[in-house]
Amino acid sequence: MKTNPHMFALLVLACSMVSAPGQQDTWTRFRGPNGSGISDARTIPMKWTAKDYNWTVKLPGAGSSSPVVWGNRIFLTCNDAQPAVRRIVCLDTRDGRVRWFRDYVHPRYAMHRDNDFASATPSVDADGVVLTWSTPGRLVMLALDLEGREQWRKDLGPYVGLHGSASSPVIVDDLVILANDQMNPVVMKRHLPKNASMTPGDSFLIAVDRATGDTRWKVKRRTVLAGYATPCLRRPEGGDAELVFTGTAHGITGVDLATGKVNWEIPGLFSSRTVGSPQLHGDLVFASHGAGLSGQRFVAVRARYRGGTVKPALAYEVTRSVPLVPSCLVKDGLLFLWTGGGIVTCLDAATGREHWRERVGGSYYCSPVWVDGRLYCISKEGDVVIIAADKVYRFLAKVPLGEKCFSVPAIAGGVMYLRTQSQLFSLGGNPEKK
Repeated sequence: MKTNPHMFALLVLACSMVSAPGQQDTWTRFRGPNGSGISDARTIPMKWTAKDYNWTVKLPGAGSSSPVVWGNRIFLTCNDAQPAVRRIVCLDTRDGRVRWFRDYVHPRYAMHRDNDFASATPSVDADGVVLTWSTPGRLVMLALDLEGREQWRKDLGPYVGLHGSASSPVIVDDLVILANDQMNPVVMKRHLPKNASMTPGDSFLIAVDRATGDTRWKVKRRTVLAGYATPCLRRPEGGDAELVFTGTAHGITGVDLATGKVNWEIPGLFSSRTVGSPQLHGDLVFASHGAGLSGQRFVAVRARYRGGTVKPALAYEVTRSVPLVPSCLVKDGLLFLWTGGGIVTCLDAATGREHWRERVGGSYYCSPVWVDGRLYCISKEGDVVIIAADKVYRFLAKVPLGEKCFSVPAIAGGVMYLRTQSQLFSLGGNPEKK
């Protein structure tokens, strides 16, 4: 029997459409869609007990990276301190079983007491998962397919940072993007051992080809302090798509996605580390910096196109109860700042006018996520705090996970995945129907 090539092509297309996960079944990067922390799920409970979890599993190693999800696969990284091994793990969303894992041995090195060898969050798409591993001698970007087979790896050179690295890659269209802001040891000389090298790191922004790992563009950066903010994508009216980066030396930078051309920059905003990732609201870009465990300055910068050019300007700033590590969250015209010390502020996103400021308690590295009109954020002690995402403050619940947590939850297919240092919890939805 003859096969009609046109019918065959349509059949292949139809099968691929059925098997490919929808947007609601994915959480592809640190903090989900464009790093916003916003989910369209309606099946996550406000309160729960241990019997309400779909499943709970012990992970094959500890770590602080956040999970990412593609269809029925969860990806996260772990580390085994003895020996020094990094591990990329793929689990099944339906029961939490390990589908596969891959180990990478590396030399031990000094870092911040709360950092670990598995703190950078992977990024995932239909072709597989991309992650970064670092040691002081080498920063490596690695791509695996969905079954764990290596596609390519790229050596990005040495990494210089006082606290170890935690920069997460993001996949945008056919590119993999990484912000690689390193440290100049002279700036932090008083914090270093006497015999420490004073050679500054090589800082740059880079986009590599998703399929091959070949460099598509690279933007040289001044080296001052290592940064940990993950970029986001901005599609301004009247302009081409651009990536938004933050860093100590350069402030906030808009870079053309396709070419790497710097469209605009507003330096001089930050004098210390940038950790929380930038967020967007209309033509406003939000970012912050800080030192130690405290934020020092939160800024809203207006980056508006005028006659084909961008003229960035400071719209407003916040200097009280500023987050350092937790990224802010913007939804329905409201801006939420969740500090590491457990103070939450609700502002009008457009103007910076304060609606309320309240202490919820606990200490945090996690960034909040938005689900069905509520904010969920996990304290370092492992308590999930839930408050109303509203102009009026309402504390809704606190649920203990029983173990410390530095990770942001992932939400896909109506299910929330909460990662503590050694466990992963599945909550809400109906994973059997996925």
